[in-house]
This record gives sequence, C-alpha cells and structure tokens, in this order.
Amino acid sequence: MNTTLSSALSASGLPASLAGLPFAKGHGTGNDFVLVADPDGGREVTPAEVAAVCDRHRGIGADGFIRAVRSEHLPEGQALLQTDPAAEWFMDYRNADGSISEMCGNGVRVFVHFLLAEGLVNLAEGETLTIGTRAGIKTITRVDSGYAVDMGPWEFIYPDHAAAKAMDAVVNADGLEVPRPGLSVSMGNPHTVVALAELSELAATQLTAPPTVQPEPENGTNVEFVVPAEPLVENGVGLLTMRVHERGVGETLSCGTGACAAAVAIRFWAGRDAPNDWAVTVPGGVVGVRFLTAEDGREHVELSGPAVIVARGTLL
Repeated sequence: MNTTLSSALSASGLPASLAGLPFAKGHGTGNDFVLVADPDGGREVTPAEVAAVCDRHRGIGADGFIRAVRSEHLPEGQALLQTDPAAEWFMDYRNADGSISEMCGNGVRVFVHFLLAEGLVNLAEGETLTIGTRAGIKTITRVDSGYAVDMGPWEFIYPDHAAAKAMDAVVNADGLEVPRPGLSVSMGNPHTVVALAELSELAATQLTAPPTVQPEPENGTNVEFVVPAEPLVENGVGLLTMRVHERGVGETLSCGTGACAAAVAIRFWAGRDAPNDWAVTVPGGVVGVRFLTAEDGREHVELSGPAVIVARGTLL
C-alpha cells in the first residue's frame, strides 16, 4: 500500500481520524443511521469521513449520519436558541454521501431515541422534547408506537403552478413507460411526489439511478412514487404505498419527510373530503401521518413511527 495512503487509513480501512470514535447504529422503519454523541461540539466530521462510515461495503453502512451536539455549540443551533431556549440538542444530519441535509423525519425519531439511550435526556411516555434541526425547531412526543414528531408546516415549492395545474414538474425514471407529472412539496427539505396507478408499476420503477425532475428545485429533490389504495380511505384513514429515491443517498427503505410529502400531495389531489390521518406503507414498514392546526394557526404535519438502536461499537 502507498505509504501516504496507509498513514491516512486506520486498520479497518476507514479514515484514521475516526479511530476510537464510539457510535451507535439505529433505524426507523428501515431508514438507518450511524449516530455519535458530541455534546460539546468538539468532534466535527468531514464529508469524506461521513461517506466512509456510511459506505455499506467498507464502512458501517447507513442512509445517513447523525451527530448529537448541544445547540449552543453550532451557529445554527445558537440562532434557534434565540427562538426557543428549550432546544438544548441539535440534530446535525448528513446524507450518506457526506452532504448536509436540512431534515430527516425518521432520523429525528432515532435521534431522540439515541439521546434517551445515552442518558442525555429523560422523556416519559406522553412527554415532549424540543430539538433543533436545520429545518427549524421540532417537537417530539414519546408515544406507544415510538415517537410522534411535529414536522412543522408544509408548503408547495411552486405554489402558483400547484394551484393552477395541480402539478409543477415532469418526472422520469427507469422502468416508467412515459414521464409523469409531479408535485413539489417542502417539508423543510424538498420533495417531488408522483402518483402511480398500480402496485405493479411501482415495483417496476427502477430507483438505482436518480429520477430526472424538470424543473428541479435549486438544491435537488427527493422523489416519491406513490400508489393510493383502492378504496383510498378505510375507517377514516387514508392509505398509501410509497417508494423513494433520496438525494445524496439513493433508494431507502423509508423516508419520513417523504411520507409526509406524499400524504400532502395525495390529500391535495383527492380534494376537500380527504382525511387528515394517513397510513403510509414503505418497504421498511408503516408510518403515520396526521394533519393538524397548530398554535401558530398554520397546518402542520405530524409523523409517527418506531425507532430502534440495533448496535453499538467503536470505530477502529
């Protein structure tokens, strides 16, 4: 091995700068993450380090990397503390390729579960915790099924087009016979939702390569392909099945913000009689999505589902 290269790598093949770093591995409905506790903000990670750890063949393997740091130690966190001093902890989230992401709905649940497991917070069932993210302050409630996250208000990325045409983009992916209309939704991060008619069509869609989206939001977009159930509503709950290609990651078993965006789009297309409660089936399980009017008077989206820590270790 080249001596310069060997000096930069640990015995495991990961960057030597990561040697000795304690970590946990967790997931929410199959959307998996490597988590590290850095309360005092002294262990910043580089994009290359994140990508190496998240590599499924040479690293631990994950859809994303989460660093738990007190908000006071990050500029973004300090700004949020001015709004809500209760947001002691900040979820520093990175995609698997090392790029920074605003938000991850499954990741938030796993992040709070990790804080509890580390003894960094206490949260009894029914109690609520406030945390900081790059998509703003989020509140999480511990519930029977895991955690429920107030994801905040949703928005159309191109509201004029959405209002006029009920679509604002054209999306193509391998396996689709023709390009499809899409609707672009912001859940603090960007999504483009495409409705398909049949589960067989959803299964045939190839998501190894990123779908093409025209126009594409400035910072890229996550793309959800969704099949509404027939009938759409059972016992007052809307039913959807979804697959997703996440920017900077690829196809994942689940995407929390994507499930919210999918419910937003299908509910909008279904009209004013559509329900406020939704069950979204993803390859990794089922998450709940609920629409509610918050104290600020805006319509918020709540995401609920499980969170699991599956392993702990120390990078070599």
